[in-house]
Amino acid sequence: MQVSKKLLNSVPSCVDDALGGLASCNPNVQILQGHRVVLRRDLEEVRGRVAVLSGGGSGHEPAHAGYVGKGMLSGAIAGAVFTSPPVGSILAAIQAVARVGAAGVLLIVKNYTGDRLNFGLALEQARVQGVDVQMVVVADDCAFAAHKKAGRRGLCGTVLIHKMAGALAEAGYSLEVIVQKVTAAAAKMGTLGVSLSPCSVPGSIPTFHLAQDEMELGLGIHGEAGIRRMKLLSADEVVKMMVDHMTNASNASCVKLDSGTRVVLVVNNLGGLSFLELGVVSNSAVQCLEQRGVVIERAMAGPFMTALEMAGVSLTFMQVDDELLQLLDADTEATAWPTVAKVSVTGQTRWLPAPGGGQTEDEALHSAGGPLSLTMRRILEQVCSTLFSLEDELNELDRAAGDGDCGSTHTRAAQAIQEWIKLPPKSTDPAQLLSALARILLERMGGSSGALYSLFLLAAAQTLRTGSGPPVWCDAVDAGIAAMKRYGGAEPGDRTMLDPLCAAAEELQALKTPNVNAVKVLSAAVERAQAVAESTKDMEAAAGRASYISSSQLTRPDPGAVAAAAILRAILQGLQAGEQ
Repeated sequence: MQVSKKLLNSVPSCVDDALGGLASCNPNVQILQGHRVVLRRDLEEVRGRVAVLSGGGSGHEPAHAGYVGKGMLSGAIAGAVFTSPPVGSILAAIQAVARVGAAGVLLIVKNYTGDRLNFGLALEQARVQGVDVQMVVVADDCAFAAHKKAGRRGLCGTVLIHKMAGALAEAGYSLEVIVQKVTAAAAKMGTLGVSLSPCSVPGSIPTFHLAQDEMELGLGIHGEAGIRRMKLLSADEVVKMMVDHMTNASNASCVKLDSGTRVVLVVNNLGGLSFLELGVVSNSAVQCLEQRGVVIERAMAGPFMTALEMAGVSLTFMQVDDELLQLLDADTEATAWPTVAKVSVTGQTRWLPAPGGGQTEDEALHSAGGPLSLTMRRILEQVCSTLFSLEDELNELDRAAGDGDCGSTHTRAAQAIQEWIKLPPKSTDPAQLLSALARILLERMGGSSGALYSLFLLAAAQTLRTGSGPPVWCDAVDAGIAAMKRYGGAEPGDRTMLDPLCAAAEELQALKTPNVNAVKVLSAAVERAQAVAESTKDMEAAAGRASYISSSQLTRPDPGAVAAAAILRAILQGLQAGEQ
């Protein structure tokens, strides 16, 4: 197993460089010289109030330095990656806030042995020097059903304690009162994580290995082993499993979430989860809790306490009342604290009715007129069947120059068309049918292909409103191609879907000849389109993603051209089947 790539100057300097970056971009904080300690620049504002300090090993960014600012932490002490900060730096931070006249110092510590020891030693030394210091240990891990001697680990819930303690300190509460209130709040909180991949300390190999189809439940934020390794599940299944485990009464670390319970939800990106996945998990979490009757007063999603590049997520629930919500809603200048709507999530209307309020075009198409013709149905079914069969081939062709999803995109189009014709559109008007198909492809197919096909169909439909017969269909194809050129920017010879379409359009001009055999003309157009689609392998790409790739690397036909030619052949086959 290889050492993971990191974008660093050097392994020994990475923490100092990262803290330097924070201070360089955030004028509201500064670094205590000679120590990995980040402090509020307006530290004198702490005079007469309790100073709140936290910290721990680096690699959990934005924790803890990102939460330094008015309304949250007065300072944060950073250790090496996944290593507790040294006693000397913790003591220096305590002395710095005491020097400006803080009315006591609160240390917020995650429940790890190294942190408890080092922060505890600094606390004892500071007390000898006459500083009033107290420590709150956060232990919000819900992974283990039985109590461990080391206790529950401190996880993402620690960030909520930072916020509450900072708000209480800003409001002028005494050290004793703050300790009492945040300790009570921490007891009503739980966190559980799940990982899809490991993380790696700079200069080291990954901390563990997960197979491509595996995930791990209940692991710690340093890559410590979880409670169960299992096959990969869907987001809904993972969230339900997490919530069930966290609320199981037989779990000594469970969180009680009865119907009507008011909570704050934190969906925490452990570092390497895409924001797309984070949104999916967040939606699953909100729905899962609300189905249980839980009232979600506030919801936050993002990277709050990470584990380097670990692809995973943790869920934190905290039971709240009006007082705790007021503390969470209090203003802060900490850069990593998100802007959270100060209203309950539960009970909000999440869908805005579409403009107009009447029938959509395809709804209207299903409500009046005669049945869809057998020929049109055969054509659409043949197109769908063809696109389904080409999915893997088109994806493979697209990997050379795109993102490898051309086949998947066309499959989405086929699925949408199949669903549309299950309830037969009750119209024989070609213009209406093409307009409805354009809308379906635009909404369901996606990508540039969906937009281009929609442009083609809309322009063709406009032409078909002027008349009927083979010559009008020829003009409709020309109008569709003109629209694709106008908005897509490509021309024949640019190695795109336009190449086979334009070649076919040239053959279709024969439709304007009186008494012409339309099927024979279409057959010739299909043969020409397929030949030109194959020839795109020898063309230099001048449009689309492929234009950024060297021609020497493009040795196979363009996937969009292959798909367009295949659709034309499917139309021919469907037309022939419909006439039998």
